[in-house]
Amino acid sequence: MVEDLVALIVEAGLEPGDRLPPEVKIAETLGVSRAKLREALTGWSRMGIVRRNRGGGTILTAPVAGRTMAIPLAVSVEAESLLRTLAVRRPLEIEAVRIAALEATPTARDRVTARMLDLMAVWEAGEDWRAADALFHAAIHDATGNPLFGQLIVQLQRAFNEVYEAPFGMPQLGAETIPLHRDLAGAVTGGDAEAGARLMAEILDETAAAARAVVEASA
Repeated sequence: MVEDLVALIVEAGLEPGDRLPPEVKIAETLGVSRAKLREALTGWSRMGIVRRNRGGGTILTAPVAGRTMAIPLAVSVEAESLLRTLAVRRPLEIEAVRIAALEATPTARDRVTARMLDLMAVWEAGEDWRAADALFHAAIHDATGNPLFGQLIVQLQRAFNEVYEAPFGMPQLGAETIPLHRDLAGAVTGGDAEAGARLMAEILDETAAAARAVVEASA
C-alpha cells in the first residue's frame, strides 16, 4: 500500500507544501480502507513526511521521490525515512551511552552485560536478533536513570515500524554492527563514556551506510 501511495503522489506531481487529495479519494483510488490509509499517513506524519491538520487535510512536508528517479520510488522513500529516523536518534543514543557509562549503578551495568550476552547468543545462532538488540539498547537507556531516553527513542523507532515492518524487507539490515555491541557494553560497564559514544556513533553510521547501499544497489 505504501508503494501505491508513493506512486500516486509522484504521478500527481505533488511537492513539499502541497495538499494531498482527500483521504476518501485516495482510499478509493488505491482500493484500500480509510483505516489502512490513515495508519500509513500517521506513520508518515511521525517521520516528518507529511503534516496532518485536523479539518485542514494532509500536507506533504518532504519529497517522496528520493534523490533520483532511477531507483524504485518506494525504496527511496523508505531509505529517506530510515535515514531521517536515524538522524534524530543519533544524538539521543550517543548521549544515552555517555550518561550510562558515567551514572549506571552496578545492577544496571550487570543488566547491560546480560543483555549483550543474550544478543550475541542469538546473533551467533543465526536467529533474528532484532528483539535482543532492542532489549540491549533499552538496558543502556535504563542505565542513564532518565526514562525519557528510552521513551523518546522507542517512539521514534515505533513510528518507522508502523509503516515498515523491516527496512527494505531486510530484517537483518545492520547485522554487521552486532559484533561492535560487545565492545559497546564493555565501554558502558567500564565507565568509558567517550569510547562508548564513539562506538555508538560507529554503529549508527554503519546502519545508515547499509541503508544508502540498498539505494545505490537499486539504482
